Amino acid sequence: MTSAYKPTDENELAELISWAAAQALPLELVGSGSKRGLGCPVALKGDGAPARVDLSAIAGVVFYEPEELVISVRPGTPLEHVNQLLAERNQMLAFEPLDWGWLLAGESKPGTIGGAISVGSSGPRRVKAGAARDFVLGAHAINGRGESFKSGGRVVKNVTGYDLHKLMTGAYGTLGAFTEITLKVLPAPEKTYTLLIHGLQAERAVEALTVAANSPFEASGLAHIPAAEAARSQVSYVSRADRAITAVRIEGHGVSVAHRMEELKTLLAPFGPLEELHSVNSGRFWVEVRDAWLLPPDHQVVWRVSVPPSSGAAVVAASGAESWQMDWAGGLVWLGYESAAPGQGARIRAGMKEGGHALLVRAPEAVRREEAVFQPQAEALAKLSARVKAGFDPSGIFNPGRMGAVSLPGAA
Repeated sequence: MTSAYKPTDENELAELISWAAAQALPLELVGSGSKRGLGCPVALKGDGAPARVDLSAIAGVVFYEPEELVISVRPGTPLEHVNQLLAERNQMLAFEPLDWGWLLAGESKPGTIGGAISVGSSGPRRVKAGAARDFVLGAHAINGRGESFKSGGRVVKNVTGYDLHKLMTGAYGTLGAFTEITLKVLPAPEKTYTLLIHGLQAERAVEALTVAANSPFEASGLAHIPAAEAARSQVSYVSRADRAITAVRIEGHGVSVAHRMEELKTLLAPFGPLEELHSVNSGRFWVEVRDAWLLPPDHQVVWRVSVPPSSGAAVVAASGAESWQMDWAGGLVWLGYESAAPGQGARIRAGMKEGGHALLVRAPEAVRREEAVFQPQAEALAKLSARVKAGFDPSGIFNPGRMGAVSLPGAA
């Protein structure tokens, strides 16, 4: 039977971790549990499972300074609550964290802010704004000895100590337990328009997205959806029947957005028929892209592959995937398969000619225990990862096996 603990503050959590370290008792750190299916299954111990530590009670906003574009929250704070609070002041989390529930549970489960930072969750706006770790200004956390520590601060140019908070971002809870996270936020855009190009094949779509990315029009979303997946969209647009869509998002002040959209239409007109999405439709479309909602829900296996954008179309062609979509101008590829089959992971990685990272997102647990869920590391990097892990968590009690042989943070 799994033991379960629910500390209510930082002191209780530190005492629990110190006690567990003394007994070498493995701990599974969870918030709402919305991302437990992401990564490798946490390693079992002799009596069946590691003790589960529920961090959902360590929640709430520590401070929010809208004028300074900074917010500090406890890890168990629901992501929806953070987004709502920021929206009331026309601000946002610019790294656009995913709602992983659609992929992992078939329903919306946004989870907690601690979970989003722990898996390094970054959405379509990464091409313009940056990744999740770029917005983590500081953190309070507890290491595997039960010791509390602080990293960073409240301002971007804080130079106190090492950026341990960035190292923990994307570490899947294997390096420590957050107790407070300080984030940079940005003003929400006044207007959001999306330009669609209809009917492009993958290679030609990457060309169009590259042109948009290299233009002066500050695209904040660059995606391509093949025809079969585009047909699943719940967004209303005109020329959708049996046609792929290549999408470019423009955000900002109203007059600026309108001007840039007109210039972008002139620039991309040679690629094919164009159409615009505005306001609500534009917002809904990018939520579908962000959460890979357009992939068929009955496909048992889903991979998330990060590569140089120029490699995206080649990765799709070599993968043998039955469903797919591209984001980040081809730099992020989602691949779906109706069922697991021997050699799927090896085939995907063999197609990554220019390097990258392939993450197995969705699969039956038996497959997740056998497959290389994270990208295998070179020997030198694996040794460095082990040293980092030993420095934070010498007894190896935090989420053992969650990242397989990988201990250095990855990014989801």
